[in-house]
Amino acid sequence: MRIIIIGFGNLGKGICKAFVEKSDFLRRMHGLVPKVVAVVDEFGAVVDEKGLDLPQLLKTAESSKTVAKCPGGKRGKLALDVIDEVSADIVFELTPTNIQNGEPGLTHIKRAMQAGKHVITSNKGPLVVAFKELDSLARKKGVEFRYSASVGGAVPVIGLAKKLLSGNEISEICGVLNGTTNYILTRMSAEGVPQEIIIREAQELGLAEKDPSLDIDGIDTACKITILANAVLGMNAKLSDVKVVGIRRITPDATRLAQEAGQMIKLVGTARRDLLEVGPKMVPLGHPLAVGGTLNAVTFKLDLAREISITGFGAGPRETSSSLLGDLIDIHRTLGG
Repeated sequence: MRIIIIGFGNLGKGICKAFVEKSDFLRRMHGLVPKVVAVVDEFGAVVDEKGLDLPQLLKTAESSKTVAKCPGGKRGKLALDVIDEVSADIVFELTPTNIQNGEPGLTHIKRAMQAGKHVITSNKGPLVVAFKELDSLARKKGVEFRYSASVGGAVPVIGLAKKLLSGNEISEICGVLNGTTNYILTRMSAEGVPQEIIIREAQELGLAEKDPSLDIDGIDTACKITILANAVLGMNAKLSDVKVVGIRRITPDATRLAQEAGQMIKLVGTARRDLLEVGPKMVPLGHPLAVGGTLNAVTFKLDLAREISITGFGAGPRETSSSLLGDLIDIHRTLGG
């Protein structure tokens, strides 16, 4: 399968490393040979119709900070030109999330679909602002559209939901969907340390952004709940439909009192057809959502199977490449590969 990668930050590099590492496995188990024919970053692009040398690409991008310095690279070459000009089956859209208008990812995805290319994305922005539009465009153009990596990192939340839907009706989805806030709340609960100190340490460890507002104000979790409401419950929800409360007001005293009552405070997102919300909740110790550290967890409420929960690592380029690779294999299978 011929692949274009747009966005070559941690996730773009992560999927390329996975292609190198898993090439024998993919060929042997799935008859899949991923061939990366173009990569675009913010400074330019590199194209090779015969397939790029991925170890060399990774080395050059690391040392020179842009793929444009690779042999055949061109500074200033735009993603939209690459989508139009380069023959490929799949476009990986891995640019940073913009929840205001979904750009530039939204335009990249639309252009790829209009060019008859299948799309895999980790980008929450386009899904939050234009899910129905993109879903409809994919159907109209007869292309596959996958976005497992937008929710849960390595945790196959959307994939599991689609499988559950074959025999069950899902009435509710509840989840701990943000590893940064979960790490902060876990540390507060275990050590009684004030939130601002843990946030500073989390930033030093690379677990929190320089500006952690999207995480601690619950916006990232609200994005994921919006995507799940649309992708799984068939809604036409917008981010503004989600009632959001973050964790800024949670104190070490609150976590201590919760612990004394046999509970943990977790930032929980909930999606039902009559309710979309994010906020701190008391979760009993031993409950599937009472996960520690940077783990994510999701519980589905179903008519036949009652409840099914899944837990795993929600962040990190290596973990997220698991979902991106899973989407690629799924498209390969769907197309009869």
